[in-house]
Amino acid sequence: MPSDFLLKTMNSAHRLMISATGGRLGHDAMGMPVLELTTIGRKTGQARSVMLTAPLQEGDAYVVVASRGGDDTHPAWFLNLRDEPDVEVAVKGGPRQPMRARIADAETRARMWPTIADRYKNYAGYQRRTEREIPLVLLEPRA
Repeated sequence: MPSDFLLKTMNSAHRLMISATGGRLGHDAMGMPVLELTTIGRKTGQARSVMLTAPLQEGDAYVVVASRGGDDTHPAWFLNLRDEPDVEVAVKGGPRQPMRARIADAETRARMWPTIADRYKNYAGYQRRTEREIPLVLLEPRA
């Protein structure tokens, strides 16, 4: 499974690609919008940002998948937002918007997962690699 170092390196490379192309590349991946999620570190209290794909959008909410490439552990960003659901999200290089993260309940996940797994086979493969149920997170605008 991917190491923390590899995941951070991939994130840095993604940001570099966006910067080097003036945003012409990197804001879309496999037909999904790429967003920057900023959480508050549960251990450090510092802002932490990660680039994620959003395979589904419902109304104003973006849905992200806490897959970590099919690893048996949750990604750090998921643990951070689980502890502090007030986050910021920037889409296509736009300004950060305050949002609230909501982990999909069983019914919502059961409704959304087949669509995501059917459209984007990599997510279905990640779920086959691990025994943990990969969480879905809805990022919703704060009122």
